[in-house]
Amino acid sequence: MKQEEGVEILSVDGREVRVTHPDKLYFSKQIKLSKLDIVRYYLSLAPGALTGIQDRPIVLKRFVNGAEGEAFYQKRAPTERPSWLRTVTLSFPSGRTAEELVVDDAAGLAWIVNLGCIELHPHPVRSRDLEHPDELRIDLDPGPGVSWEDVRRVSLEVKSLLEETGLRGWAKTSGSRGMHVIARIQPRWSFGEVRRAALALSREVERRLPALASSKWWKEERHGVFLDYNQNAKDRTTASAYSVRPLPDARVSAPLYWHEVSDCDPADFTVLTMPARFAELGDPHTDIDAAAGSLEPLLDLAARDESAGLGDAPWPPHFRKAEGESPRVSPSRAKSAAKATSAKKSSRKPRTRMPLLVIANSPSEEAALAGLERWKKKHPESAARLAVDDVLVDRMRGRSSTWTRIRVNMRHVPEELRPPQETPDPDDDPTREG
Repeated sequence: MKQEEGVEILSVDGREVRVTHPDKLYFSKQIKLSKLDIVRYYLSLAPGALTGIQDRPIVLKRFVNGAEGEAFYQKRAPTERPSWLRTVTLSFPSGRTAEELVVDDAAGLAWIVNLGCIELHPHPVRSRDLEHPDELRIDLDPGPGVSWEDVRRVSLEVKSLLEETGLRGWAKTSGSRGMHVIARIQPRWSFGEVRRAALALSREVERRLPALASSKWWKEERHGVFLDYNQNAKDRTTASAYSVRPLPDARVSAPLYWHEVSDCDPADFTVLTMPARFAELGDPHTDIDAAAGSLEPLLDLAARDESAGLGDAPWPPHFRKAEGESPRVSPSRAKSAAKATSAKKSSRKPRTRMPLLVIANSPSEEAALAGLERWKKKHPESAARLAVDDVLVDRMRGRSSTWTRIRVNMRHVPEELRPPQETPDPDDDPTREG
């Protein structure tokens, strides 16, 4: 290791990697970790981290001011980069293209972490075939108040269903409140077909665990653990194994052996604990690439659902409307529009109070949650009637940034007691023009 002023130069597998501002704190509230600490964390378990990203185009989610600052997404590879880093050109549903980085080794991993990429966001394709995913990604996203025990129970049901269809699932904590289950598949199917298979799986798990699992896209219709089938749509990425998440305890997305799932605690897996675990137990996903299976059984299940009248489900908002997709509008808005149309026809004034109220918009989740608390104090009678899952915390992803929107569902508040829609506090939506 060599030093320059304000720079640490690491030798990684024979390549030099410059770590700029190595002492800059990336975590400072609950624990203190510098940028160099994060780089060293990834190098300590590089073989495991590379299993999830190697030979895949990667979106750079950059926390240039550390985990406690705002992040932005960078699809295009930096123009100034080492000659040994390669790129591939991806096309997206919008019609745009981008030249994205491909990380092949530990030096490349260290180089992107130096850019502030504390999370790793690979696409589910290999560089040799960018149109046919080799991963089915099952993202288990618990709603507000849902217990970790419920997340684990749903993940075990996903494991069983995958095995019934001839696929092998590999579990990992999301690094937050959820769980990811990954299945390697043969790269024979399009993104649309992989998403169709994921939707069929989500619906079947919901049928088997109706009190715990949900395949419903609209948050106001969900309960329990949402199986986010849209993570398999083209241009979507999730944090891969060993990714550091921007939480105060620097917890990480931890690959698990299935026997660990029933009693694991996601808070046990952090930047401070994972290197020792990796050295002792190795990588639970080390054999994942040897287990590629077929999607045909899940696609057969999708065909049966469609024959029974279950059409396509909503896509993410920036995708073109798909054939057979249900109306891309939340049920509450659809109901309101229907009421307004009916009222207009009968010359009655439509109701103006809506079941969903927007409470806060902010790039900072902490600021948005503070706004929610202010709203509750202002409207204590309404707040007291809200169920846990009536508070909808939406982590929104724009083209280059993330932000938080908080809404409340007023379904349990009598209509005469519902407060009107007020200007959100704060009201800082980064996607709004002007």
